[in-house]
This record gives sequence, structure tokens and C-alpha cells, in this order.
Amino acid sequence: MKNIFLIILSLFLLTSCEKEIDLDLKDQSGQIVIEGNVTDQAGPYFVKITKSVAFTNANQYPVIADAEVVLSDNSGQTETLQYVGNGTYQTSTFVGQSGKIYTLKITAEGQQYTAQSTMPDAVDFEDLEQDSFAVGGETSYTLLPIFTDPPALGNRYLFSYTVNNNPKKFFSEFSDNVNNGMPNQRPLILPNDDKEVDDIKVVVGDTIHVEMQCIDQSVYTYYSALLQLSGGGPGGGVTPTNPPSNISNGALGYFSAHTVRTRSTVIQ
Repeated sequence: MKNIFLIILSLFLLTSCEKEIDLDLKDQSGQIVIEGNVTDQAGPYFVKITKSVAFTNANQYPVIADAEVVLSDNSGQTETLQYVGNGTYQTSTFVGQSGKIYTLKITAEGQQYTAQSTMPDAVDFEDLEQDSFAVGGETSYTLLPIFTDPPALGNRYLFSYTVNNNPKKFFSEFSDNVNNGMPNQRPLILPNDDKEVDDIKVVVGDTIHVEMQCIDQSVYTYYSALLQLSGGGPGGGVTPTNPPSNISNGALGYFSAHTVRTRSTVIQ
């Protein structure tokens, strides 16, 4: 079993080398929010368009149902997405592939919004290695994603994970600014809080589903800021504040072209 102090020291060393992102926190409402994803897995792919609400209000976002949404890549592939309800637009024939540059163009409420994202090459997600540590008599669990970072500097990763069939998602973003080209040494700290109804405490027998994404720098910057805003906790949507978006014309949200690899494990 790894020593807890080594885990904490490792996390400190990894996070202390990251550049701080200055966030301009504004209580905004009525701004367009765009969440778009293209992956190297079979489609359809989805773009969701809503409007922000003040963060003092309930998280019920008004949807935009009459936008024109066009997805294209640098090899000539293009498609106009179809509206399927709840602010969501989807592709029917579009195919995502590593190494291509993807462009999203949206016309909504008389305004135009554009975003680009380059899909990195996939990195093999080999396994998950479980560990645990005790603090104050409580056992917490970690999972170490087993993968080897490629030699070239600049790889960025997003890990999204859920517990059992609970839809609540947790996120961690990794970069290779430390340990470039080496086997991963940074664990995912699993949730250990059951004080409130919505919170989750991982125990023996729980199934953890982990999705590993290889993302580009702009999406990494977005999620890094988003996790600062949320304290590193659960996600599942865009906050009503404004982490740095890769979408033009003042839109909130993100557009991500990324690879997807998944693993699941049962806590022993």
C-alpha cells in the first residue's frame, strides 16, 4: 500500500507546477452557453445550446431551439446538425478521427459563434490500479490510471468518472508538464463524503467507471479553470460563471474534439 504522505507529496508536486489561471467571476445571465463534443468513437455527436442564469439562481437553463449548427473538419467533411430537443443538436453521418482540426459554427439569435479544436492522438488506457489510505479512521480510495505519456511534450488529459449508476460526474485534468514521456503517477482521488444527500462516499463493492480523454490545450485550460471554480468537485455541466472558452463572440462553454478510452473496476 502506498504511503499517504507520498500520495499527498506527489499531488503537491504535480499541481504546484501548473500555471494559475486568473478567473473573471461574473454573475452573468442571458449569455449563450455552448457545449460541443466530437470524439474518435462512433457518433452521433452532440452540441447543446442554452442560456446562462445568474449563479444565485437555480440551475435551470433556458434552451435555444432554432440555431443553425454546422460541424466541419479540415479534410472537407461537413454537416448541419439536427435539433432533437432540450437544446440539443446531433450529427447523423459525421465521423471523428484523431489528427484532424474540427470547426463548429453556430448562428443563434442573430449572432455567430465559432470554435476550433484539434483531436490529439489516442493514448492507450491500460488499466486502473486501486489503493487506499486512512485519515481520522475513515478509509478513502484512489485509482491510478495506468498509461504511458508519449515522448513529445504537450499532452493533455481529462478523466471523467462516476460511481455505480449515479449520473453525477467527477473530473480530473492531467498534463505532462511533469513526468513527460513517463508512466502516469497521478491518482484519481475518489469521493469520500456522505454528509449530504447528493454527496457520494465510495465503499467496497462500488463500481467506478472511468473515461480517459486526450484533449487539446484550449479544452484543458477550460476544465482546469472550471475545476478551480468548483473546488475540484463534481461537474456535469457548465457553470454560470466564465472560465476561458475556446468559442468566439463571448459565448460561455467549450468545444472539444477528443479521444475516448474507458475502464471500469470494482472497489475491493
